Amino acid sequence: MNANKRRRIFERLAAAIPAPTTELRYSTPFELLVAVVLSAQATDKGVNKATAKLFPVANTPEAILALGEEGLREYIKTIGLFNSKAKNIIGLCKRLIERHGGEVPRDREALEALPGVGRKTANVILNTAFGEHTIAVDTHIFRVANRTGLAPGKTVLAVEKALEKHTPREFLKDAHHLLILHGRYTCTARKPKCPQCPIADLCEYPDKTAPPD
Repeated sequence: MNANKRRRIFERLAAAIPAPTTELRYSTPFELLVAVVLSAQATDKGVNKATAKLFPVANTPEAILALGEEGLREYIKTIGLFNSKAKNIIGLCKRLIERHGGEVPRDREALEALPGVGRKTANVILNTAFGEHTIAVDTHIFRVANRTGLAPGKTVLAVEKALEKHTPREFLKDAHHLLILHGRYTCTARKPKCPQCPIADLCEYPDKTAPPD
């Protein structure tokens, strides 16, 4: 795929999704960090339900530590893997207080040193909380990048690097959310909505869903 076609794809996605952002509800970088850790193998809707009860009670590292692991589990028990997530969140709260004055660091290495935080989560925080030009590749973005021909790659890291290299600079900040929302609602895993897709004529996917008769 050439640079001109990539630019046109992002222009159309930006026109179709004028205010792309996460569907996780948060008001501070710390709340976002907790929500993203909880979102692994869970839906944003499920996470938002849990954090709507948790955050009014505890939305700082100190307040969550005061709840303790058992207390935290009560708020997040509707989310998959809640036991390990509670342990990781308590661990990252301790580390934030001990090493970062209770603040979420704006630094990849420091973020990835937190319990339960890997490269993808760090990328989400850097991009969504701090406006960095990072692209966290999840299953939606991996699918869209490969299916459309926008940034093919066999691994998540390969797709991330290809997107960072080939995305026009003015779209780098929003690329993560544009692609994730496009993948979640239009370029779906099963039966993508090609007839309604704003980039269907630019997409290089050979097995497009046919319009209804």
